[in-house]
Amino acid sequence: MPFDPRDNVFLLAGPVKMHPRVLEAMAVPAINHRGGEFKEVNRELHTLLKYVFQTQGDVALISGSGTAGLESVVSSLLHRSDKVLNLVNGKFSERFSDLCAIHTAEPKVLNSPWGRAVDPQAVAAELEAGKYAAVTVCHNETSTGVTNPLKEIAAVCRKHDALVIADGITSVAGVELKMDEWGVDAVVLGSQKCVAAPAGLAGVAVSKRAYERLHSNHAYYLNLKKHIDMLRDEQDTPYTPAIPLFLAFREACRMLKEEGIERRLARTAKLAEACRAAAKAVDLDLYADERAASNTVTAISYPPNVDDSKFRKVLRDDFRVIVSGGQGAIKGKVFRIGHMGICSFQDLVAGWLGIEGTLAAFGHAFERGSAVAEVARRA
Repeated sequence: MPFDPRDNVFLLAGPVKMHPRVLEAMAVPAINHRGGEFKEVNRELHTLLKYVFQTQGDVALISGSGTAGLESVVSSLLHRSDKVLNLVNGKFSERFSDLCAIHTAEPKVLNSPWGRAVDPQAVAAELEAGKYAAVTVCHNETSTGVTNPLKEIAAVCRKHDALVIADGITSVAGVELKMDEWGVDAVVLGSQKCVAAPAGLAGVAVSKRAYERLHSNHAYYLNLKKHIDMLRDEQDTPYTPAIPLFLAFREACRMLKEEGIERRLARTAKLAEACRAAAKAVDLDLYADERAASNTVTAISYPPNVDDSKFRKVLRDDFRVIVSGGQGAIKGKVFRIGHMGICSFQDLVAGWLGIEGTLAAFGHAFERGSAVAEVARRA
C-alpha cells in the first residue's frame, strides 16, 4: 500500500504531529501583516510566548528555524572578542559551538561523552581556570536523548558572572525549565517541537541583563533587539513574517495554555517513562544514561545486525510508523522516538506495536506484546 501522509503514526523527534486546529489556523486568506488585525495576533503572541517560556523577560518570535534563533542570540549578544565556553555532548550542542566559532574569536569546547549529561563540576573547574563572557548549553540534546542539568550549570555560571545561553529547542514546554528562577539569560525554542506547531519559527526569551547587552554589530535580519522591541512596543515584526506560521503557532500556544504547561510537562514525562520501559521490555538498550534521559525524545540502540535504513523503511512501509534515525557519530546505531507536544499514549501504543512487528521481522528475540503492554499499563 502506498504511504499515506494523512494516515500514519508520527513519532519523529521533530517536527511533531500537529492538531487539526493548528492546521486549520493556516487555511485563511492573505491578511495585511502591517494592519490592525495582525497587530492583534502579535499582541496575543507576546503574552503567549511569555507563558510558554514561563518568564517575565523579553521575548521575540522570528521567522526561521530554531537554528536561526540560536544565531540571532549569538550574533546579537556576543562580541567578536568574547571568550565563550561551549558545552558539547551531542550533534546539536556541536552545532551551537560551530555558530559561536563564526561569531566569536575565542570559543572553547568542553566535551562530554555522547549519551551522558554535562558535569556541572567540570564546568565549574573550567570557569575557575579562565574568565568567560558566556557559556552555551543544549538543554535537551535531541541527538542522544539526554537532558543536561541546566539549573546546576546556570548556578555555576552565575557565580562566575558568565551569561548562560541555552538551546531549549526540544525542552521548552516539554522539560522543566524555570528560566527566571534558575538565572538563564537566553533560551531558544523551535515551533515544531514541544509546542506542536509547524516548523519555521524560532521563539527567543532573554533576561534583563541579557537584553541590556544586546547589540546590532553582527546581524541585520537576525538583529534580536529589533525583533524584541518591535513585538513588545509596536506589536509588529521588523521584516515580513511567515504569516500562516504565526497563526498556527498562536493556535498551538493557545492549546498549550488550555492544557496547562504543568500538565503537559507531567504527561510528557509519563510518555517518556513508558517509552523507556517498552524498549527494555523487548531487550533493547537505551543509548542515554537513564539518569539523564530526556522526557521529549528517547534514543534506542539497535540490536546487532539490524540495519538502520532497512529497519525504518519496514517500520514506515509495513506499519506506517515514522521514527527518527541517529545523527553524527551515532548515525546508523540508534533510532529515536519523539514523545513531545500532543503525542498521546494511543500514538505510543501504535508506534510500539509497529516496532515490535519490525523487530520480529528482523529476527530479534523478545516476548511479543511486552512493549505494548508496558505502554498501556502506564496510560
